[in-house]
Amino acid sequence: MNRRASGTAAVIAVAALALAGCAGGDGAGGDGAPIVVGSVNTISGPATFPEASQAAAAVFDAFNEEGGLDGRTIEYKMLDDKGDPATATASAREIVGSDEAVALVGSASLIECEINAKYYEQEGILSVPGIGVDTGCFDSENISPANVGPFNDMTLTLQYGSEVLGLDDICILLEIAGSTRPTYQAAIDRWTEITGKEPKYVDDTVPYGASDYTPYIVKARDQGCKALAINPVEPDAIGQVKAANAQGWDDVTWLYLTSVYSENFADAIDDAGAGIYVPAEFYPFTDDSDINADWRALMEENDIPLTSFSQGGYLAATYFIEVLKSIDGDITRESVSEALKGMDPIENPMVGTPYAFGTQNTAGWPIVLKSGTNAWEKVADDWLRIGE
Repeated sequence: MNRRASGTAAVIAVAALALAGCAGGDGAGGDGAPIVVGSVNTISGPATFPEASQAAAAVFDAFNEEGGLDGRTIEYKMLDDKGDPATATASAREIVGSDEAVALVGSASLIECEINAKYYEQEGILSVPGIGVDTGCFDSENISPANVGPFNDMTLTLQYGSEVLGLDDICILLEIAGSTRPTYQAAIDRWTEITGKEPKYVDDTVPYGASDYTPYIVKARDQGCKALAINPVEPDAIGQVKAANAQGWDDVTWLYLTSVYSENFADAIDDAGAGIYVPAEFYPFTDDSDINADWRALMEENDIPLTSFSQGGYLAATYFIEVLKSIDGDITRESVSEALKGMDPIENPMVGTPYAFGTQNTAGWPIVLKSGTNAWEKVADDWLRIGE
């Protein structure tokens, strides 16, 4: 992911707003009319990630240029929720109610899953986010992201640290906002169930966007921590590593999430301690491999940044088109939902878990950033999977 946001970005807990909008829309129109698909995204504000929906749009544009679905094109609408609950609510109702979309595809928002899940259930519409962030993306029957998500990513990074690196005395620092604390605890408990290991120390008071992380780093060092598993957004991670550098703590191992996986982060870090390890949610985009060739070519053609975000949006749209082609008959919200829920798993080498709606991705590809290298490297020849 890039510097603007992460799969662990803040989730804003809000009361459910009154449901509104037209029910029963199908986004089909007449024969030959465009097939309406939408997405709700955090595109503006202090933490943004527009690449997912941009990548999905590029996939749909290429599909349309090739003739679409028997001549029918996809009309893709991307709305910005600005990280604001009221705007996220209104955006969903515009796409689902007014525009009568058949599905949501490629979304990437700090908050919208948790806010809009009940509305999607009421309207009988499904969502395939490119990047799922908040808890609501992973506990609704109507939402199924293309990515691993921050919670499974936490289990994976802990599992890699204890079982592959053989680390003891792992401490966990959590940046908590909204309702994510129980879900992160469940991710930690899952690691414990798999490995029999427990964290040496847990601090869930670490703030987002702190000007100085020195107090939290010093406290962890004084607790005897040898490794730190943390769920920050990228700027916070840079501050945490630099705080350890300033304290001369140069033998700590960092177990981060995909939220810090970017070239910008690598360029900002000189001293990575004993190494910064991440279980990348998709096949590492910094690796020059044929696995990412089609995605990379499409992103470069459309001037879209090469990030994990754009990988997620690309995959979500690719999955959706394959399901769309399988529908025999009218393309309506009902037929699309039925096809998604009954789809056969789709395998893609960019991910370690075949995608099927309602099945969570549980695989990451271990990568490392070493001191003085300013470059991410693969440290495995295959996917790391939860429980394996």
